[in-house]
Amino acid sequence: MTVDIDKTDRPDAAPPAGPEAIKAVPVRHYGRYVAAVVALAVLASIVYAFAQGKINWQAVPDYFFDDRILKGVGQTLLLTVLSMLIGIVGGILLAVMRLSRNPVTSSIAWFYIWFFRGTPVLVQLVVWFNLGLVFEYINLGPIYKDYWSSFMTPLLTALLGLGLNEAAYMAEICRAGLLSVDEGQTEASHALGMSHSKTLRRIVIPQAMRVIVPPTGNEVINMLKTTSLVSVVQFYELFRYAQDIGQTSGAPVEMYFLAAAWYLILTSVLSVGQYYVERYYARGSSRQLPPTPWQKVRANLTSFSNRKGAAA
Repeated sequence: MTVDIDKTDRPDAAPPAGPEAIKAVPVRHYGRYVAAVVALAVLASIVYAFAQGKINWQAVPDYFFDDRILKGVGQTLLLTVLSMLIGIVGGILLAVMRLSRNPVTSSIAWFYIWFFRGTPVLVQLVVWFNLGLVFEYINLGPIYKDYWSSFMTPLLTALLGLGLNEAAYMAEICRAGLLSVDEGQTEASHALGMSHSKTLRRIVIPQAMRVIVPPTGNEVINMLKTTSLVSVVQFYELFRYAQDIGQTSGAPVEMYFLAAAWYLILTSVLSVGQYYVERYYARGSSRQLPPTPWQKVRANLTSFSNRKGAAA
């Protein structure tokens, strides 16, 4: 009798061959190439159109550091800071009032937010500026009394129009941040004997800042650009000075480009500041903070030098 022995059972048999290697073929995204070509063509067309236009580009660097332009930049920054200060303080107050269990304060806060968010800021500026047509005097009793035209200066008009409008938006941002904090945090602080105001200052608001800071940074940048509207109330800032220079120099379009360049510079600086503020308040929520732009540059330079040294 013969017994067939499988070749694989023999001790000297060769091991079975492994699975055949998969040949990965990258997917070709032809749509990306087409989109890139179209985008470059559109960009080249725009550049060509501006190059062929009758624009005196030399006027932009000639007036870029003009004393009036620099003064306008300072006025724009001052108006942005003061308006945002009014907006943030008013927004926090309105958010607390909106979350209050008192129906009177909650209703007042709701009406304020409804009114100022529902009307354009340009309309509010013009209304504040022209209230002198309705009120000849402003009489605050023994505190202050004067003509309305003397009291409502262009700076005060701009601050009221921008700051009070911003307070309505900041109120909703602050309210969202306060509601993002777990109620258990408030209950625990009250159990420890902390008052409601101390709970807000030490427990709720520091945790809510992670939610409040990013949209607040956007509001600061938006406020910087919105300051260009105050030219209608005779307040001189960057855009108004650029307009005046454009009318006297005969290069109005060039001065608009100049103002746009300054706005881009200022918003870029504010964006960098917003990044670092967000990074600061993200310490308690992220295990590892994202690298700063300088850290990214240094890491790229280090890796490049290491690759160069390895190649040598």
